[in-house]
Amino acid sequence: MEFTFAVILQWLSDFILPLVRVTSMMMIMAGLGAKSVPTRIKLALCVVITFAAMPMLPKSQFTDLFSFAMVLVVIEEMIIGFAIGFASMLLLNTFIIAGQILAMQTGLGFASVVDPANGLSVPAVGQFYLILSTLLFFVFNGHLMMIQMVLYSFESIPIGQFTWSIDNYWQIVNWGGWMFATALALSLAPLTAMLVINLSFGIITRASPQMNIFAVGFAFTLVAGLMIIWATLGNFIVQYEFQWLKMTELLCDLIGCSV
Repeated sequence: MEFTFAVILQWLSDFILPLVRVTSMMMIMAGLGAKSVPTRIKLALCVVITFAAMPMLPKSQFTDLFSFAMVLVVIEEMIIGFAIGFASMLLLNTFIIAGQILAMQTGLGFASVVDPANGLSVPAVGQFYLILSTLLFFVFNGHLMMIQMVLYSFESIPIGQFTWSIDNYWQIVNWGGWMFATALALSLAPLTAMLVINLSFGIITRASPQMNIFAVGFAFTLVAGLMIIWATLGNFIVQYEFQWLKMTELLCDLIGCSV
């Protein structure tokens, strides 16, 4: 059996260019894109996914792999993959921000741990919310949905036919507003409860100035903060479902599919 140079170029184009898009998404997506996951494992998973999806993907119309146009096509594939993976990162960062807000307002901000996903020192409450959101991401089959989205994008955005407008990039920027709005909504009830507690301590200080309010209030605020976080934990799944739907809508708008 004889393979011509054109056949080899077509096979390489059908494998390398989809691999770039899948790898770009996998390297920054939620859960699997964390720094705690070895790069070799992520790369091997990308190769397996690309090999398995090659028979179902449309043939690449771009086969000029040894030209400057190849560099531009690779950049386009990276942009698409990064955009899809970045949407899932915004989903998790919503709850990290909410946890950091709660930690600072309840006095739990001094308890910091190293975030293995980003390599930074973050409050323990934010890390707790990150673990919960990551577990829910896998429970909702988020990793499977991300793979499905990136594979569907090859039909809606074929290789070498990248036609995004400014509105597509602006949608990603606007979604950051939903991230901060949801984080504030998730932490609003605990913040209101802590405000009432602080006002109560202010009244106690005025009524009994001889009481050492710092010695009593700090310990009470910590315990009350933990109890309030536990009592309002039921709102977590509600806000997560809301952000999940918003992320799905964003991805569908970017790659042109229906929700």
